[in-house]
Amino acid sequence: MSKYWSELTRGLVPYVPGEQPKVQNLIKLNTNENPYPPSPAVTAAVNSFDKGRLRLYPDPNSDVLKHALADYHSLAKNQVFVGNGSDEVLALAFMAFFKQAKPILFPDISYSFYPVYCNLFGIEYQRPGLNDGFEVVLDDYRCDNGGIIFPNPNAPTGRVIGLQQLRSLLQRNTESVVIIDEAYIDFGGESAIALVDEFPNLLVVQTFSKSRSLAGSRVGFAIGNAGLIDGLERVKNSFNSYPLDMLAMAAAVAALQDEAYFKQTRQKIITSRDWLEAELTQLGFEVLPSAANFVFTRQSEQAAAQLYSQLRDRNILVRYFASPRIDQYLRITIGTQQECEILVAALKEILA
Repeated sequence: MSKYWSELTRGLVPYVPGEQPKVQNLIKLNTNENPYPPSPAVTAAVNSFDKGRLRLYPDPNSDVLKHALADYHSLAKNQVFVGNGSDEVLALAFMAFFKQAKPILFPDISYSFYPVYCNLFGIEYQRPGLNDGFEVVLDDYRCDNGGIIFPNPNAPTGRVIGLQQLRSLLQRNTESVVIIDEAYIDFGGESAIALVDEFPNLLVVQTFSKSRSLAGSRVGFAIGNAGLIDGLERVKNSFNSYPLDMLAMAAAVAALQDEAYFKQTRQKIITSRDWLEAELTQLGFEVLPSAANFVFTRQSEQAAAQLYSQLRDRNILVRYFASPRIDQYLRITIGTQQECEILVAALKEILA
């Protein structure tokens, strides 16, 4: 430990991202990346980009992208915020809204970056437990709080909360900000963006990383009341005036405009997910209902850590969490149909 670290740094337990190994011929099903390439429109936009412009700073307000997102969601531009991936958007939102006298609330099994942000920014928090079916119990969020956040669909479980349930939560929780983290919403849920004009304390955060195949471009955004967006802009401009580069913005706008390709690749993933759920069930796996581009599953006769290791020996990488309550589960990203079939064949071999 460096003697030059601050006390804050000494006390941090950083977020651990999914492994990104540099291995050839690896079937990578551990970080919920889209198995299909970005839209051809993205390739065209990047190829035609005037590279000489890279000597200049990008637009600090990302106006072209904000306009595209506002038009796509039929909202005003001042209801849109963009950042360097949804992780940065979430971090700025924690700073903007969750530094309160009361603890914030998020599930005990959820996105593991949330407690990291809390420790980094000095935010108190409480973690209501998921029920035995790994569902968020919204009745547990009735207490006085400094804010509420959870992914929908939840990660790593994949379970989704309906729009009417979210409306009920927002109707009774009016004095603090509610953030719905919708990284996986396009694979089976109904977005809470439909509620932002109804509830001024609602912020919805999404990403281009999953359903738009742009994880490498790092583009995230938030939708909400203009007052919330203004708060985010104040924090962002006190931290980093230029969070998005020119190429990332051009790629994101192009991806947003190719709706046909978006729907086609999304449906491929949903179809493969349904197929994989059925195959895993036949192999004796318990599979939680998923509205995401992954499944959360366990096998009663094989330890999850052992299955993870045996799959890795076969160049198939899935995600294993050595955490209470979920240490017998694997989270498996939905790959191409061929990758899913190779996974199932490997599991049959292992279980035999």
